[in-house]
Amino acid sequence: MYPELMVIPMREELTRAGIEETRTAEEVDAAVNQPGTTLVIVNSICGCAAGKMRPGVRLALANALNQPDRKITVFAGQDREATERARSYFEGNPPSSPAIAILRDGKLAYLMQRYVIEQATAQEIAGELIRAFDEFCAKTAA
Repeated sequence: MYPELMVIPMREELTRAGIEETRTAEEVDAAVNQPGTTLVIVNSICGCAAGKMRPGVRLALANALNQPDRKITVFAGQDREATERARSYFEGNPPSSPAIAILRDGKLAYLMQRYVIEQATAQEIAGELIRAFDEFCAKTAA
């Protein structure tokens, strides 16, 4: 674990974008178990999170017409219980940090893992997330 003082700016980069920080398993469950879509971001201290993932998420949220109903983040290596609980919803996928998931009614609908994030620019991540938001988060007309 890193000293919390080092991690604060990395946490705030997402919370300033309107993403709720969840630091316990109960907070993760409370968000994920609501009806609708939940964006789950597994944040980390690694360079690909700093240089690509967090900026890509912020760009996507600033430019997407369709948005998840809720947006939460956990911090790998810092909030272990919350991170383990979030990853438990990514059934059948190995742990990855950073990672970005969309859950619909508590079930995994979309997952971008570290190996994808490492090979993409922030703009490419944003474009892919906007595409995923359009596919999985669009509200249907009544």
